[in-house]
Amino acid sequence: MISRIWHGWTTPENADAYESLLKGEIFQGIQSREITGYRGIHLLRRDHGDEVEFVTIMWFDNVEAVRSFAGEDYEVAVVPEKARTVLSRFDGRSQHYEVRAELRS
Repeated sequence: MISRIWHGWTTPENADAYESLLKGEIFQGIQSREITGYRGIHLLRRDHGDEVEFVTIMWFDNVEAVRSFAGEDYEVAVVPEKARTVLSRFDGRSQHYEVRAELRS
């Protein structure tokens, strides 16, 4: 399993709008692509003074599935134009990790 991690930041004023865009449109668009090997996404949010940080963690079966989502240069961040209008800054590249252990209760 591969975990794809990405960070983006907004102003506090744009944070709720960005979260709504992610949940209501962007995540649904990813889901509707029915990418073979895509297993889901988590959204994390943290208020940090004059910024709000968002982290997305996507789960894929393998790197080939990540390429199906992001393209051949799969580390490049996939940030739709609508999201760019409310983000103050974001990672240009995503990090990918091989999941070596998982414990669920």
